[in-house]
Amino acid sequence: MIEVENLTKRYGNVTAVDAITFSAKHGQVTGFLGPNGAGKTTTMRVLTGYMPPTSGKAQIAGYDVFDQSMEVRKRVGYLPENVPLYRDMTARGYLMYIGEIRGVKNRGARADEVLERVGLIDRAYSRIRTLSKGMRQRVGLAQALIHDPAVLILDEPTIGLDPIQVLELRDLVRELGKEHTLLFSTHILSEAEQVCDNVVIINRGKIVANGSPSELRTTLAQGGRVLVRVDADTDAALTLVRELPGVDHAVVEMDGIAVTPKSADFDPRPSIARAVIEKGWNLIELRPLAVNLEEIFLELTRRQETAVDEVAAEEEEMEVAP
Repeated sequence: MIEVENLTKRYGNVTAVDAITFSAKHGQVTGFLGPNGAGKTTTMRVLTGYMPPTSGKAQIAGYDVFDQSMEVRKRVGYLPENVPLYRDMTARGYLMYIGEIRGVKNRGARADEVLERVGLIDRAYSRIRTLSKGMRQRVGLAQALIHDPAVLILDEPTIGLDPIQVLELRDLVRELGKEHTLLFSTHILSEAEQVCDNVVIINRGKIVANGSPSELRTTLAQGGRVLVRVDADTDAALTLVRELPGVDHAVVEMDGIAVTPKSADFDPRPSIARAVIEKGWNLIELRPLAVNLEEIFLELTRRQETAVDEVAAEEEEMEVAP
């Protein structure tokens, strides 16, 4: 339902989004993950027709976001990070107004329907300025739903909410994901793990991973870094691990030792286990490092930073070479 191919957006000499490609399917919540400034909001603004791409293609429900912008807008519901609400309107009045702009028939019935869906029917006639932050966020979500769009794009919908409001909104997002194509932007990795069927991780404007959380865990477990914890002196354990065949390097990390193999085809865990047992130490923990989305994200961005540094070093060497 959402198809993005080599999408690029530049602001002068700054490349905010750099040739990204991904898709989001109907009936799933696709998480769009990355730190602040990674390019998430820029991508969403392009997808909603708010701004044109510099190059590349993006389609919503088969319509091009640039050449067929009006058709795209009819099929997209968008909740920006800062929801633009008319605070002197009632919640129902605001939805009636948005429904009129959208050309929605039977606006009153539809406004009541979406207010019921987001859990605000009892505050339908309350002025928006009297509502809590969480309730205002629900009004924003209701306006994204008013025209029953095929695609929902939500930009950091839980930011600034209290823990109870966050849990309630996450449950609602999960339910909406069963009926719509839902793209969900967040920089809170634990949140994405609880809500999303598929995740796209972006950093420095580039996609560094795309798949379900379980697929990413499996991929990184094969030839990826592992964490080892033993009940021995840290320096002694570090020296032992560094001297093992197939180990590229090892560092103290996360209350243990993070071990990086020389090859993606090599699993260092068996040799680490044998060496620890031969030393007579107790092996407390030995596992792939990327076991949750937070560790997956840290591992992938670490790899990207390493690759960028290596390229920069090579370019610097070429510049100074005679």
